[in-house]
This record gives sequence, C-alpha cells and structure tokens, in this order.
Amino acid sequence: MQIDKTNNTEAKVTFGQRLLIQKFSNPFVLVFLALAVVFISLIVYKLGIIGFGAIVVITFGLPILFGIVAYPQFGITVLIITSFFINYVSEFLPDAVPIGTLLDAITYLLILGFFIKQKSENNWTYFKNPISTLIIIWLAYNLLEVANPSASSVLAWIYTVRTVGFIMLMYFVFVYHIRSVNFIKYVFKLWILLDVIAAISAFQQENFGFLPFEKKWLYSDPLRVGLLFINGHMRKFGIFSDPVTFSYNMVIGALLCIALTMGNIATRKKIILGCTAAFFLYVMLYSGTRAAYVLLPASLAILAVLNFNRKVLMSTIIAGLMLTFLIVVPTSNPSIKRFQTAFSPSDDPSYNVRAENQKRIKPFILSHPLGGGLGSVGIWGRRFSPNSMLAKFPPDSGFVRVAVEMGWVGLILFCTLFFVVLRSGINYFFLIKDPRLKNYCMAMVLVIFAFNIGNFPQQAIVQYPSNIIFYLAIAIIVACKRLDTVQQKRLEESNNMSKVLLPQ
Repeated sequence: MQIDKTNNTEAKVTFGQRLLIQKFSNPFVLVFLALAVVFISLIVYKLGIIGFGAIVVITFGLPILFGIVAYPQFGITVLIITSFFINYVSEFLPDAVPIGTLLDAITYLLILGFFIKQKSENNWTYFKNPISTLIIIWLAYNLLEVANPSASSVLAWIYTVRTVGFIMLMYFVFVYHIRSVNFIKYVFKLWILLDVIAAISAFQQENFGFLPFEKKWLYSDPLRVGLLFINGHMRKFGIFSDPVTFSYNMVIGALLCIALTMGNIATRKKIILGCTAAFFLYVMLYSGTRAAYVLLPASLAILAVLNFNRKVLMSTIIAGLMLTFLIVVPTSNPSIKRFQTAFSPSDDPSYNVRAENQKRIKPFILSHPLGGGLGSVGIWGRRFSPNSMLAKFPPDSGFVRVAVEMGWVGLILFCTLFFVVLRSGINYFFLIKDPRLKNYCMAMVLVIFAFNIGNFPQQAIVQYPSNIIFYLAIAIIVACKRLDTVQQKRLEESNNMSKVLLPQ
C-alpha cells in the first residue's frame, strides 16, 4: 500500500510538471507573456502610478464589472460593501480622486443587469404592490423637479438626482433579485458584519485614538473639527462620514440583531446577536448624537406591539425601567449626560436653534408648493447658487429638507411613501405564514420605523450606506411577502396532490 501511494504521488507530481512543460514550452505562450511583460513595463514607465492603476483596473476591474452585470447577487454584495467603506476610503485619497463616482458606476451596472435579465424573463409581477407604485410616483416627482420654476440651478438638480434618483431604482433591483430566503439571510450576515467593523473602528477611535490618516483628514478642515469637538470630547464616526450616520447605523444594526433573536434560532446564536446589539448600542454613545438615543425605545415600542405576549411585555417593562434609570441618574460621564439631554429637547440649545430655523423657513414652504428645487440647500446649493437664501439655510431635518427643496406637495408624497411602506410591512407581518420570513419582515419594519423617526431631527437617509440600507429594507419587506406567497401556494398544491393520490 505504501508503494502504491508513493507511486500515485510521483504520478501526480509528474503530471503537474508535464502540464507546466506543455503549456510554457509552447512558443505562442512564451511570446504572449514576453509581450505582456514589455507592455506593462512600458505603461508603468511612461505613466507611473496612473499606468499601474490602469493595469490593476484592467486586470481586476473588468472581471468585477462583468460579475456585477452577469451575477446580480454578487453585484448587490459589492454595492453594500462599497457603500459602507466609500467615505472611509476617501479619507486617505487625494481630493481630486472621484471616489464617489464608483458607487454611481455600480448602480448603473446593476440597473443594466436588471434590464438585461428582465428582457429575457419579462416578468413585472414582482412590482405589483402599493410600495412599488409609490416609489415610482416619488421618483417621477424627483425627475419633474428639473422644471421647477423656483429652482436656482439645473446643475444642482443634476448632481442631486444622480444620487437620489438612481438609489431609488435600487429598490427594484433588490426586489427583483432577492429570490430566496437564504439570500436574505446572507444579506443580514453581511450587514451585521459590516456594522461590527464600523463599531470596532469607533471603539478604536475612542479608546486608542485616531489612526494617522484619520487624524490628518479630521484636522484638515477646521469647520469639521468645530462640529465634532463638543464639550471637550471628539465625537466618533467609525468608518462613516459623520457621527449621525454612524450612530443611526449602530441603532439600526442593534434593532436587526434584537429582532433576529426573536426568531427560531439556536440559543448560541441568540447570545451572539444579543451581545452584538449591546456592543452596537455601547459604541453608539461615542457619536454624541442625541437623536439616535430616541430611536431604540421608540422602535422597541413597535416591536412590543407587533409581538404582544407576556415575555415581550416583561422585557419591555424591564427595558423601560432601565431607560428611566439612565435618564434620571446623576452622572459625570459626558456620554451619559448627553444621552439624558435627548429626552429633554427644550433644554437643548441646538434643538431650539433648529426649531427657530424651521419657524423661519415655514412661510417659504407654504408659498412654494413645489419647493426651491432639488439640491437648492446643502453642499450643492452652496456650490451652484451660493447667493440664494436656501443655500445658507441649514435643513437639519430630512423632512424639512424635502419640504424646502420639493415643497409641501413633495413632503406629502414623501410622508405617504413612509406610511404605505410601514402599513404594508405591518400587514405583511401578520399575513406571512413562514416563521422565518415573518421574523425578517418584522426586522425590516423596525428598521424603516427607526429611519422614519430619525429623519425628523436629522437627515437620516441621504448619506451612504443609510440610503442603500433604506431601500434594501423596503425591498426585503416586499420579497418576504412574495416568497411566503410562493411557499404557501406550493404547499397548497402539494396538499391537493396528496388528497388526489390517497385512496378514497
């Protein structure tokens, strides 16, 4: 037996050697490799780092581009990962590098892959629901804003709709390509993993200090330092662009973990998810974002209503008592003190300033039913119409921004979209039979509800990855109902077949 094994090993080695000899002894292969080496050397010699980058893009980028179009689930994975890291990567790249166009390119490729796939299947039944109808209306309204007579700049509309409009189309891509429970489970694992990385990054920033490139980016803008350095403490943001986006994603990640613990999973997994949720909420305090502190109790109240039973009721009472204790307990900890001020907004100077700004802009909103134009406030407003009144207006609230840019008509549409999504999600939760899909639907309802609450004091769904996560959560709600309907139909057909085959 030993001799046989040795002979087999020798045969395998000989086969491998023979394969290499056959391939590289071919003159055409050798000529091709030699020409390729000479070509790459010339490109790098002539163009330097740009040439090297071009070679890397051609070697690795083209297969990835093909994979995004041809394999949409791979493309969705790339989109989610990129949306989490896009701002972090931009911190150590020169400002001249258009890193933001990377996500635009991925969305365009996913849309292209969607239409290629749809051309062969020609199945639009996935989108026959109230949510899809409202998103189409909302998208159309955004596109029609180009003709807004009150808009100061068409370029501001172009730059804004480029991110806002095409991100909305991701909803249809997600709904179309989420075709199995396992893929939803995979997306949740990826989502939680990326949130864990973000949480670890914030933990490092708080307890070990900023990394050199993080510190360089942070202190390169005095205005940025002024906004983040409050009461002798630098607010943390992890891998995200700002503390608000970081804190909201931590709360939403915690809600996802909490909801999943209520599913039919192993006790070991429940413990891991519970500890992960606690870690998210702990590092969320480093952000110093008061608005995020309210999201958890408000969302847990909805969770208690959807799953009303003795165990949930007791858990809610215990959580409420713990929250009350944290609100009233005397403390010198700056993070906890800032947490306590979130529940007494009238004593918060920044909240009073926001309320005054909203009062000041109210006459403009009432007199402009279509608003001042998409992109009229914020960075694009300051860039393309710096002398306008709206360019100097700090919107703060996501709802206020919609009202200012798109008028009270747009605000009504936007609020209707939120209402229809939550109403449909709650209805689907009670209609879905499959326990796992019911649990996933409930988790996404909590996420959307948290975005809805968080969009009042801050702009909750304008930054990456929150805008991607928002439409992904809506799509998962729709997909859960569709998958459950298919399962129930198959089960019914199977039962009917069994009745026919059984002897009478």
